Amino acid sequence: MITYFEKPGKQNTNETLKLAVERAKQLGIKHMVVASSTGETAKKALEIAKGINLVVVTYHTGFVGIGKNSMSVETEEFLRERGVKIVRQSHILSGLERSISRKLGGASRTEAIAEALRSLFGHGLKVCVEITIMAADSGAIPIEEVVAVGGRSRGADTAVVIFPAHMNNFFDMQIKEIICMPRDKR
Repeated sequence: MITYFEKPGKQNTNETLKLAVERAKQLGIKHMVVASSTGETAKKALEIAKGINLVVVTYHTGFVGIGKNSMSVETEEFLRERGVKIVRQSHILSGLERSISRKLGGASRTEAIAEALRSLFGHGLKVCVEITIMAADSGAIPIEEVVAVGGRSRGADTAVVIFPAHMNNFFDMQIKEIICMPRDKR
């Protein structure tokens, strides 16, 4: 059963995390990948996701400013001390491609995939796909079903059961189930 939220946004965070953990436990899934820029969503996930390997994916260094990270050192230490793996990596569905498009114009095939996911299924689902690849590429999760949680900007509003793939095998990835998502995508 899929839960639909009327609107996207951080007001759905607690319910999204609760539903994600509940489904992971029902399916015996051991790993949950959560997008978190500042660490606030990660801290909430940590409270709820007892017994699940929590992997937090955050922005690459420089995303919020040259040489800066969006998550404070204190928050990272807090999470790591509690067994959370933190992945800081360039966005798989934009990265260098976006830099080229901004400088020279046009759009890349990678950006087209990202925009299709975002437009058709919402920003949160695009994030779920992206962070799962990032976590797999960094070795933080195995290639087996995981639960991924994403949203837009702050908080979470989308959760899926997903079979990961590495960046070089993108089309081997499968979204097995949508746990929850917003009905209104914008």
